[in-house]
Amino acid sequence: MKRKLTQKLIDWKNRPNHKPLILQGARQVGKTYILEEFGRNHYKNYIKVSLDLVTDVTNFLKDNINPIEIIAYLESLYNQRILPHETLVILDEIQDCKRALLALKYFKEDYPQYDIVAAGSLLGVAVNQGNKPDEDDYPVGMVDELNLFPMDFEEFLWATGNDILSQEIRSHYEANEAMPASVHSLALDLYQKYLVVGGMPESVQKWVDTHSYLECRTVQQSILVGYNADMAKYVKPATTMKIRACFNSIPAQLAKENRKFQYKLAMKGGTAKIFGEAIEWLILAGTVHKCKLITHGFIPISAHEDDSDFKIYMSDVGLLNTKTQMPVQMLLNAIETDNTFLGSVAENYVGQALAANGITLRYWKNDNTQEVEFILQDGMNVIPVEVKKGKKVDAISLNNFKKTYNCPYAYRISGKNFGFANGIKAVPLYAVFCIEANGDLE
Repeated sequence: MKRKLTQKLIDWKNRPNHKPLILQGARQVGKTYILEEFGRNHYKNYIKVSLDLVTDVTNFLKDNINPIEIIAYLESLYNQRILPHETLVILDEIQDCKRALLALKYFKEDYPQYDIVAAGSLLGVAVNQGNKPDEDDYPVGMVDELNLFPMDFEEFLWATGNDILSQEIRSHYEANEAMPASVHSLALDLYQKYLVVGGMPESVQKWVDTHSYLECRTVQQSILVGYNADMAKYVKPATTMKIRACFNSIPAQLAKENRKFQYKLAMKGGTAKIFGEAIEWLILAGTVHKCKLITHGFIPISAHEDDSDFKIYMSDVGLLNTKTQMPVQMLLNAIETDNTFLGSVAENYVGQALAANGITLRYWKNDNTQEVEFILQDGMNVIPVEVKKGKKVDAISLNNFKKTYNCPYAYRISGKNFGFANGIKAVPLYAVFCIEANGDLE
């Protein structure tokens, strides 16, 4: 399946004097698949070393991290030549071998002609939590880094044979021109299907192959079980319980009218001190996104973050809906159905899409209970983003923020068609992938 990250990998390959690359991301987002496809399509050959399975390699690295000796050893083990710039070496699950991490430093310093790519699902956790490599083991400044997220809605369109529709969406987004009613309706229908299928590649492939929502949910349930098992890695049992409590509380957190994360919903008497490490684990594992409150809309907005007030979104909206057992038929009619949790689903979907585009998640609220779901910074401008699950919209909070902080325009994401009026850019829910971190937008 076509992924946007492929172009970033090609850019890395073509960049002179590039460093070894580390590709991070949650489990099951397609890291190994995309790297093997990259090696197959853009190199003469490739070698994949699964460091969690091939103990011969991990044992060898315990005593030797000289790059030339590593290359010679891998050539012998896999019976393949490793040629500079022509062979891609993939070190999979690198978090299971801290010596391999350290070796990347020496490849950069002494043998940069070899193209080395490492993938790690829980690398952030391994580096920052118990059993972490020593500080000198992580090759800070010696590697390039990329993150792979679940497939966004545009990648879902590509996978389902709707490439032309994705182009039309981008065209109308740029022009602020309404889509033909029938095309708009089709795109909304596909968006609602995406709420069920989500962006985990295995689930998307299952949908392409079978068009069975039940099969997709079986895949998603299996992924959630795997995430639950991961929560025991690199931490003590007591911390594992806290991680699971936080993760399991996400549906209840999002079901509230005020979606601020409340520790008491994870455990009675819960506090930041008790659950801070658990939330950090979930973020580092790539299973959730954190959206911080900003108290003012002044430049730079990062200077006005309130670390004590934040929301937590799941990294994939399909996994969220499976975890909550949200009825499929309700999701397939999400635009019209009057259900308050569907507003949370839409908000999670938008947060997931913005994060995948490299945008830091922040929101705003004031003392009068007015709230704007997301706040972006675009150069010298602050841009508010309002999210509505359907076609009923109001702009009280949006207009108040826009007026208070002199914003040149605002986004309103909803079930309505494209348009621009009164300084508000109307963006249909299916077009959120168009809001990208280009230029100064962060």
